Amino acid sequence: MQATGVWKLYASGTSTVEAVRGVDVTLKVGEMVAIMGPSGCGKTTLLNVLSGIDVPSAGEVFVDGKPLFGVSDNERTTMRSNYLGFIFQDFNLLPVLSAVENVELPLLLLGVAASEARKRAMQALTDVGLAERSQHRPAELSGGQQQRVAVARAVVHRPAVILCDEPTGNLDSKTSEEVLALLKRINEEHQTTFLIVTHDARIAELCDRVLQMEDGLIIGNPMQAEEE
Repeated sequence: MQATGVWKLYASGTSTVEAVRGVDVTLKVGEMVAIMGPSGCGKTTLLNVLSGIDVPSAGEVFVDGKPLFGVSDNERTTMRSNYLGFIFQDFNLLPVLSAVENVELPLLLLGVAASEARKRAMQALTDVGLAERSQHRPAELSGGQQQRVAVARAVVHRPAVILCDEPTGNLDSKTSEEVLALLKRINEEHQTTFLIVTHDARIAELCDRVLQMEDGLIIGNPMQAEEE
């Protein structure tokens, strides 16, 4: 994944807020990268642009060498579905679906046969240690279990890049450590690239690089870890 010259501007009354200002980011295959910085510095806005949720005001984002913007909505949706996975602070599980139904949903949307989708969803839940909870709905699961389901949903289609927004933000310390260990294992075993917006210093310690943001900019040298 690569972003070049990304800007994101918002109108606020009579003024314009420059949430992201000319950011360049390149993620290598199998790299684990954290984005850190104070609240309001543009971290989540940048993640939303990189994920295709928000359209940049200027600049380009490439996924697997292909432009994410300047294409049809259907093309962008297909690219996001095939190449990207998402893990959110609030889990974003569908409350009316069981754990296995939440996990298999991305596969069904990709056109995978129902029997194969269920098989792969159960394997993903097994990989995160939740096979025995597959028929439970989110309300019947602890916060840590819900985040594990969210992780299983993010990886079930084997995306090249997983984008995370404060994945440990709603978890206690012990559960956070368990989820972090799970993410690191997935990164190492499958060479999955991770980009993680976080305030958690423990995540930074696990990552290959840390990008510091301030006032919509990445400060310092974002390629430092690669040059050393």
